[in-house]
Amino acid sequence: MQSLERKSLVKRALVGRAHVYEAAYSQEVIVQRATHDFLTNAFGGRLGEALLAILSAGTLTPEEKTNIERELQRHKTMAAKKTAKKAAVKTAKKAVKKVAKKAPAKKAPAKKAAKKAAPKAPAKKAPAKKAAKKAVKKVAKSAKKVAKKAVKKTVAKKAAPAKKAAPAKKAAPAKKAAPAKKAAPAKKAAPAKKVAKKAAKKAAKK
Repeated sequence: MQSLERKSLVKRALVGRAHVYEAAYSQEVIVQRATHDFLTNAFGGRLGEALLAILSAGTLTPEEKTNIERELQRHKTMAAKKTAKKAAVKTAKKAVKKVAKKAPAKKAPAKKAAKKAAPKAPAKKAPAKKAAKKAVKKVAKSAKKVAKKAVKKTVAKKAAPAKKAAPAKKAAPAKKAAPAKKAAPAKKAAPAKKVAKKAAKKAAKK
């Protein structure tokens, strides 16, 4: 038992003073390992030859025959499922390869277009920044001009009443002095007309 424990085939446990040993693996696992070793060593891994040799070694009961037939049918269905899965995987791989071959041809122009567009992108952004700066400067200048005009208008409106107030007081003496000076030229104009009429009459007589 100690040698089996060294091979890790058995587990040991203490129950009081007694040593209790248990199998490390189930019977199915041990049988599978033994049959695999038997097939590889005796028949080179050929399962059909091993089955025929075992059947020829003895006779089978009807129950054993039915069990073997069920197992064979299960293996057939499993094999059919595996072949169907393999066929489906192959068709899927072929479809993926076809799509992969066609996809690069279509994507190549897109990549080239992206590369061509990449160097042009900065060139378009630079004028946009310059235009934005120019627009900001223009707006600032126009705002300054509007502010200056508004300041001038406000100053002019405030200064206008002060200038008009002074002439309002001096207007009365100016009106009195004007008729005295303009009366003399009005009287002198009459002899000039008479002299012109006399000259015209003399010219007409001649």
